[in-house]
Parts: sequence; C-alpha cells; structure tokens
Amino acid sequence: MCQHEPTCPTADSADREAARPVAYHPEQGWGLLCNGVLLFEDTGELLPNGQIIAPHRPVAGVSA
Repeated sequence: MCQHEPTCPTADSADREAARPVAYHPEQGWGLLCNGVLLFEDTGELLPNGQIIAPHRPVAGVSA
C-alpha cells in the first residue's frame, strides 16, 4: 500500500502510528494511514485485519 521512500511501518509494526496519513477527518475524529490503519482521536486503532487496538492515551490526573 505504501509508496513512500523509505517505506512507512507496516500495520503489524510496533511503530505503525508513524506511517503517513492519507486521509484525515478531524471533524469525525479519525484518520487513515498509508499502511491501512485507522487511527482514532482517542488513540484507538483499527488494523486492516480487523484487530482493534484499545485507546492508549494517558488519562489526566491518574498517577501510575
């Protein structure tokens, strides 16, 4: 899918969010990366194989 040089990380890579956006709809809260990952405003993801990655944004006011 990606035609960038160097190629972007694949959807299976740990750094998949580093792929370049090809569609961005902030009014709807999502963007499509060139590796086929749908990245949501809440940091959740939907991978091309249908796997869901839960949001992983830190929550304000919660200490670890």
